[in-house]
Amino acid sequence: MTLRDVARVGLVMLAFVAVQQTLMLDLRRGGVHPDIMILLPIVAGIVGGPGRGASMGFWAGLVADLFLPTPFGLSALVGSLIGFGVGAATLALDRSAWWLPPVAALGGSALYELIYAMLGSLLGQPQMLHVQLVRIIVAVSVVNAVLALPALRMVAWALPEASTEGVPTSVVATGGPR
Repeated sequence: MTLRDVARVGLVMLAFVAVQQTLMLDLRRGGVHPDIMILLPIVAGIVGGPGRGASMGFWAGLVADLFLPTPFGLSALVGSLIGFGVGAATLALDRSAWWLPPVAALGGSALYELIYAMLGSLLGQPQMLHVQLVRIIVAVSVVNAVLALPALRMVAWALPEASTEGVPTSVVATGGPR
């Protein structure tokens, strides 16, 4: 990755953090709020495959961990797993299908929240497996499914040119100049 690519990824990550910390935290319903940082490794896995999904999951997770009272590195670990998993699962699928990003975001977000809560509980945070876990999974998954296509465009713009293989031409074309 060139310095320009790193700057683009950093800019997209900064935009996601800003929206998460300002807008999403205020969208509480029953004490539960959306978490759009999970979208970064999911759409990076679709755009760039397992390696780029895992890498984006690690860095987005580290940034997210700066704002969370949970064990540091937990979001990075789970983000890496989800990014890799989504990237690997979508390799055999038609990545140009319009329905793929929302479905991957729905399933990937649900899996992320479940793994995050289970690992957090194993690491001494038993309160993470609580009654609201189902509400958290539903809220995060639905919001991320709705935001998957705009997030896909942003990440397709940010990742280097080699990552656009298998991505719809319309997504790459609107992602910006290459």
